[in-house]
Amino acid sequence: MNAAPADQIRLLDLQDLDVRLQQLAHRRKSLPEHAEIESLTKDHTQLRDLLVAAQTEESDTAREQTKAEQDVDQVRQRATRDQQRLDSGAVTSPKDLENLQREIASLAKRQGDLEDVVLEVMERRESAQERVAELTERVSSVQAKIDDATARRDAAFEEIDAEVATVTKEREVIAGSIPDDLLKLYDKLRGQQGGIGAAKLYARSCQGCRQELAITELNEIRKAAPDTVVRCENCRRILVRTSESGL
Repeated sequence: MNAAPADQIRLLDLQDLDVRLQQLAHRRKSLPEHAEIESLTKDHTQLRDLLVAAQTEESDTAREQTKAEQDVDQVRQRATRDQQRLDSGAVTSPKDLENLQREIASLAKRQGDLEDVVLEVMERRESAQERVAELTERVSSVQAKIDDATARRDAAFEEIDAEVATVTKEREVIAGSIPDDLLKLYDKLRGQQGGIGAAKLYARSCQGCRQELAITELNEIRKAAPDTVVRCENCRRILVRTSESGL
């Protein structure tokens, strides 16, 4: 393949822009905020799960407290009715009076036991409420950190994307000035060789694979016409000759 030396030199400019685009893509993908957000999101998810569990416990103990208080109220009402019967004098039979007094005493004990249950449930509910408050605060704190990291990531994205847009426009201009067949070969090699399709021949070494060329290869390149597109024998990339090639 033949191409004007100036067109071959422009391949180096194009390659520099393509390397810059690769660097920008890597930078965008490797922003520290990505790992930070991922870690914080895991923490947030775990805390949310703990918060839901604490809220469920608080809700369950609230219902349990309501039920226990209702039980106390029922026993209290029944004891009140029995006491009113006893005080009214309506019960005159000694046996009935004895039974009524025994029932009142039993209800009093039952009420005391149930009130102890209420207190125990109230303590558990209070503990659950404190846990909900603590976890709610922690979830909010982690969310604020996620929001901050996301804002920093998005700002970095905006900066990188703006530079990508600028470099891409520059690339389009240079690529448009290179013959189609040369550009096609360059793009093909770039895809095969890790993003580097053309390299400078500098001080008798290929700057693509960093290998010094053999004497026989250098002699062949010396004999080649200026418009001949030469390739590195080691990596097969396009070798661009300049005044620094050492030929």
